[in-house]
Amino acid sequence: MKTLLKNATIIDTESQHHLQKKDVLIVNGIIEKIENSIEVSSDTNLVNLENLHISCGWFDTSVCFGEPGFEERETIKNGLQVAAKSGFTAVAVNPNTHPVIDSKSDVEFLINKASKFATKLFPIGALTKNCEGKDLSELFDMQQSGAIAFGDYTKSISNDNLMKIALLYAQNFDGLVLSFPKNNSIAAEGIANEGVNSTQLGMKGIPALAEHLQITRDLFLLEHTGGKLHIPTISTSKSVDLIKEAKKKGLQVTCSVSVHHLVLTDDELHGFDSNFKTTPPLRTKEDVKALQTAVKSGVIDMITSDHNPIDIEHKKVDFSEAKNGVIGLESAFGALNSVLDLTDFIPLLTSKPRSIFGIEKTSIKEGAKADLSLFNPSEKIVFSKKNILSASKNSPFLDKNLQGKVYGIFANNQLVLS
Repeated sequence: MKTLLKNATIIDTESQHHLQKKDVLIVNGIIEKIENSIEVSSDTNLVNLENLHISCGWFDTSVCFGEPGFEERETIKNGLQVAAKSGFTAVAVNPNTHPVIDSKSDVEFLINKASKFATKLFPIGALTKNCEGKDLSELFDMQQSGAIAFGDYTKSISNDNLMKIALLYAQNFDGLVLSFPKNNSIAAEGIANEGVNSTQLGMKGIPALAEHLQITRDLFLLEHTGGKLHIPTISTSKSVDLIKEAKKKGLQVTCSVSVHHLVLTDDELHGFDSNFKTTPPLRTKEDVKALQTAVKSGVIDMITSDHNPIDIEHKKVDFSEAKNGVIGLESAFGALNSVLDLTDFIPLLTSKPRSIFGIEKTSIKEGAKADLSLFNPSEKIVFSKKNILSASKNSPFLDKNLQGKVYGIFANNQLVLS
């Protein structure tokens, strides 16, 4: 199988072809030639798209698909097809299914179910059994079966000693522990960021302090135990400062931010639209600005869509009753490209998350395996329901102006175009 990417601008800071427009010939899944011009033979699949840009394949470190148990929200099959058409060649899937992914057989089910798709699925195993925060799951067995990290998605571990033991135990096999940044006692029954907007709207608030206390606790534990800690989807300027100082100390701590926390603020809440009900909650303009700065400075290590499909029965209800979560795969690139430069955020979708999660890194060079995202950064769109490929439609970017269009991916020797 031969595929020729014609006149493709390469975005890869580690490639000698960075920011250059080249023809890229892929033969049987391997990049065979990168030249100024390559002739098209009769047996070659030509990809000649307007303003085509390519980068190493994007890796999303926080995705939910529902299956098993919540197939009405999303299936693995459709979820991986959505990921491919949204530009992602790999996704890490959270364990918030039914049953929860907390055993070797659960991990193997996900991997086997996803084995033939262009986008590769990497399971995140539950840190505790049934994500209940009481007993550790079979961490080592799950890692041996293919789990790349361990965390209870959006559920924080209140038991300090249990988190300490998890950090100690995971060091035996170089495991990566995830800890969601929320102090349950402080957050209580809150549903929105505690501030001016929540007060005006009569919504119970979640103070930023809830995030700061949990991160501070986890960093103290990490300093005591050693090991590797990842803090997913931080949302405040103070969280950036805490993690920045911990890194200066030499602690092995990393963090991510969601696309919607880089773009949207709690000003969106005035319409009482539950598509803006997220966890952590949307924060202030000052927080958004600090998060964007932290992306550029390198304090934040990766960006995720934090894609979490919620069916209409649990989303199109009163804001206070709706489940937390938004979809984000389809809108991720356009939203990011609206507020950040390509060279600022592409590494946080490619090399950095792969390195931290222990996934094979890719590169755009001759002889390398072709694992590529294809996109046009200049096309402007108004994101609408026709752009949503997911089974659930709970997007916070509906009717928003976005910058950029994703064409698809080439991965696993498959070309998938949207």
